Amino acid sequence: MVEELDVSAVASELQVSLGLFVRGLRQAPVQGELTLPEVSALSRLERAGSGTTSDLARAEQITPQAMGVTLAGLERRGLVERRPDPADGRRVVMSVSKAGQRALRNRRSARAEQLATALVAGGFTRAELETLMAAAPLIQRLGESL
Repeated sequence: MVEELDVSAVASELQVSLGLFVRGLRQAPVQGELTLPEVSALSRLERAGSGTTSDLARAEQITPQAMGVTLAGLERRGLVERRPDPADGRRVVMSVSKAGQRALRNRRSARAEQLATALVAGGFTRAELETLMAAAPLIQRLGESL
């Protein structure tokens, strides 16, 4: 019989290890990088296609004013576009521009390169890399279920 795992112990270990991982990734600078709120807003718009400031603020659990500041900065840099809501012309919807899509792609590529460098520098074996590759979809599924 397979020994049962203590789910609380697994959760605790994941919390510690993923916390360290995320902090390390956030602290490693990438030249010309978007801020975390900017990345979050752009990523949400990319997934949703478009959204109002209020919709984005609610999804990010921040005030509409804070989201407005983030979106205004993105708009000044040409990373998002605003247009009237087709269903209600009084509202404005935002969407990711081509430049915003490029900025997200570039950021993801730069972060992936940093991770690849860390994997090489960390001396990860082929078996360890295969384990990490197998764990990635599980970690994503866990994140989606939070």
